[in-house]
Amino acid sequence: MEYQNITLSLPKDVLKRVKHLAVERDTSVSALLANFLEEILQKEEAYQKARLHHLTMLEGNLDLGTNGRITWNREALHER
Repeated sequence: MEYQNITLSLPKDVLKRVKHLAVERDTSVSALLANFLEEILQKEEAYQKARLHHLTMLEGNLDLGTNGRITWNREALHER
């Protein structure tokens, strides 16, 4: 994997806490951020995949067992 440096500006107190966290996890700030960003990307990709899957399902003809007939009315749905 090829790497590229970036410049990142953080508030000093945040950077201090992140450095402390990196030390606690026996890693670097750079590795900590890379792992976090990779997690975000994986979650976003999983979300997009699920979204596309469900949109595809909605566009299809789902059999809801009604044979295309409406067997209820508003009053029946809202009876208490």
